[in-house]
Amino acid sequence: MAISMAFNSTNFIYSSRNFIKCLLLRNPSYTLLSSAAAIPSPNSVLDFRHNPLRCSNLRTFSSYRSSSSRSSIGGKNFCAIAADPLKGEAKMTVTAEPFIKDGSFVVNGSVVVLTRVPSNVVVYPLNDGSSSPSSPSSAAFIGASSSVHSCRHVFGVGVLQERKFTCLFRHKIWWMIPRFGSFGSDIPMETQMLLLEVKEESSDNTLYVLLLPVLEGAFRATLQGTPANELEFCVESGDVNTQTSRVSEAVFVNSGNNPFELINDSIKILERHKGTFAHINHKKKPAHLDWFGWCTWDAFYKDVNVRGIKEGLESFLEGGCPPKFLIIDDGWQDTFNEFQKEGEPFIEGSQFASRLVDLKECSKFMESAVDDTPCNDLRDFVKFIKEKYGMKYVYVWHALAGYWGGLSPSSEKLNEYNPKIEYPVQSPGNIGNYRDIAMDSLEKYGVGLIDPKKINEFYNNLHSYLSRCGVDGVKVDVQNLIETLGTGYGGRVSLTGIYQEALEDSVDRNFNENNLISCMSHNTDSIFSSRKSASARASEDFMPWEPMFQTLHVASVAFNSLLLGEIVVPDWDMFQSHHRTAEFHGAARAVGGCAVYVSDKPGMHDFEILKKLVLPDGSILRAKYAGRPTRDCLFADTVMDGKSLLKIWNLNNYSGIIGVFNCQGAGIWPMRSGPEKNPNSSSLVLSGCVSSQDIDFLREVADESWTGNCAVYAFHTGSLSRLSKEESVQVSIATLECEIFTISPIRVVNETIEFAPIGLIEMYNSGGAIEGLSFTTEPSGCNIRVKARGCGRFGAYSSKKPIYCTVDEERQAFTYDSDNGFLVIKLDGECKNWDINIHY
Repeated sequence: MAISMAFNSTNFIYSSRNFIKCLLLRNPSYTLLSSAAAIPSPNSVLDFRHNPLRCSNLRTFSSYRSSSSRSSIGGKNFCAIAADPLKGEAKMTVTAEPFIKDGSFVVNGSVVVLTRVPSNVVVYPLNDGSSSPSSPSSAAFIGASSSVHSCRHVFGVGVLQERKFTCLFRHKIWWMIPRFGSFGSDIPMETQMLLLEVKEESSDNTLYVLLLPVLEGAFRATLQGTPANELEFCVESGDVNTQTSRVSEAVFVNSGNNPFELINDSIKILERHKGTFAHINHKKKPAHLDWFGWCTWDAFYKDVNVRGIKEGLESFLEGGCPPKFLIIDDGWQDTFNEFQKEGEPFIEGSQFASRLVDLKECSKFMESAVDDTPCNDLRDFVKFIKEKYGMKYVYVWHALAGYWGGLSPSSEKLNEYNPKIEYPVQSPGNIGNYRDIAMDSLEKYGVGLIDPKKINEFYNNLHSYLSRCGVDGVKVDVQNLIETLGTGYGGRVSLTGIYQEALEDSVDRNFNENNLISCMSHNTDSIFSSRKSASARASEDFMPWEPMFQTLHVASVAFNSLLLGEIVVPDWDMFQSHHRTAEFHGAARAVGGCAVYVSDKPGMHDFEILKKLVLPDGSILRAKYAGRPTRDCLFADTVMDGKSLLKIWNLNNYSGIIGVFNCQGAGIWPMRSGPEKNPNSSSLVLSGCVSSQDIDFLREVADESWTGNCAVYAFHTGSLSRLSKEESVQVSIATLECEIFTISPIRVVNETIEFAPIGLIEMYNSGGAIEGLSFTTEPSGCNIRVKARGCGRFGAYSSKKPIYCTVDEERQAFTYDSDNGFLVIKLDGECKNWDINIHY
């Protein structure tokens, strides 16, 4: 049977057992793993870009398949065009499915994305069950084959030129950042998401093409470019004994007209098809997300102790802004460093070689307990701070391997977990970008790796102890370390999956809520193995001493959230309220839809900023989704191009929110060159515009009759504008400054009254306070009812001055500006839910 090189879900589906049997008989090379003869080194690369394996009749299917992966031959999700055995000719139907024709990779029927595609590259269209002959799927996988089995392959996919893109890549082993460009040569190693913008020549439409390198069995894929503008994908197992010669599901590709819908739909397709992770909509979100928090890290670093935490909680309480969740970061555990002797000169890097010697807290953490803090152990202390300071949730830090250097094999208390010193081996992709001192040190000193057969027992014993002490959850750090330890354990994907599953099961078993914050986990091994974990750090640390890092932090989280926000609630990390960039960071958290927590030193707070984020009861006004860049700056370098403002959008229940940030002139992306600037001495004022069209899903929170008109409230200027769908407001801001706009769809109540709630106008995320909105119209008049949470000044747009207003059935004074329709009602008293009625 001759088989065409194009594939189509509307034609012959390869699900016949007879066909598979025939295929295997005719080509006995379709096997699983080869023998271990002639095994290459872990970092050897078999490169078939310029001399690919050529097949005369067939672009081969994958021969690698782990026990947990789905077969790419005869699977219900794979379809292809076949020659008709009765007529002897191929059938072809033009559809939206990607295909390769004349050496070009084509999407949406006619849009060429890549040229000079090697003949060993094949496209496998994916029918996820939602497509039909009249509405075919645009999703597919890209695979390739070689003539040699190896644990690592690099395959050329084709030439990428003059296609504007944004990609997310790991510049360090732990973290992703964005990169922008138009050519394949601009794509770094370790790229984990590639989003292309394509202007269709036949129309004025813009098409977005998404390429996601994913997991296939024991292999993990990434993208990268070459100086010749060739796009490549790399697949690797991280274990010389885990090899393949072919992959069929290495890179997922999809296209659409809305970039946010495209990413959302694609992640959901992969969730259903792969079964190794879950979309954020299908996870239980941690309880701490809606409460103000404090993390001990930048306040104390590893010198954290009972006395310092107590002093910090006292100072927050005195300022009227007590945190309701606490993260006791690194420094509380009992560790030992055999490479750094007391009294000897400090050895840079050896600090990462410390290893855990006990599950319980160290004496240093507890020895500072004072007379009025009757605490003998962690349990006493957690009980004390919950009772005295009204703390709702206490988390503690630990590493995925127990500690940075794992467990000490010489510890009698931990020998039941069979720790063994293993020496990490980094992928060439990590080494090829930006080397990290922590990882380099661990390569030198080794890691006390917990026996994978004992990892469930270790997490359960650790977490059950913490739970008995009253601890409510954990922040689990240094997660990507596991990818370097896969040799002898089935590879990096396999070992990561074992650890992730054990961690998530233990958290689920020992804590009442899904109280887990993942950290240093920006590899696809972890991302696409996340079945339950619902919160993860979205960027490198907030670094208060690094003036050139602040804009990078905000921009990287916003862009990383394009991917991470579909799988977890992105954690923007702590910041310090007294820092010179505190308002910049605080506003970003308000629009980020994330947890809000700081790392202030005791007595060093800016309560004016905190009270724009935190209500008196310690709760926050959190937006609904992950804050992401608006469509008009998706492909702009908002840190280094010298002209683009960063706009981040989100939604509340009845309005949208946009944060506008000037990130220019105060930072340089890693692995990029640029002029050294001091953000303290120079400022670049940029101008831009904001409109309702910047929020893609604003109609989601409007009523059915919405015409596109909105009320727009600017937080810093306090101005209110009424805008049509086509209109916008102008904004000019200097470097490291920002503005926040609440955009509320205007509801047409009757012929004379239009209304749009704004919310608590003294809070950054004003609209987050609104929890209900309804109208009643009677012959005697009209009544608008708003349910709001919090306290302070409540604002709304009203086309007409009300007759009177009531709050909890009592008449309340209000102000009304007839020039712009700004209605303001003061909500005095305690922080609670209010029933506001506006009568006309």
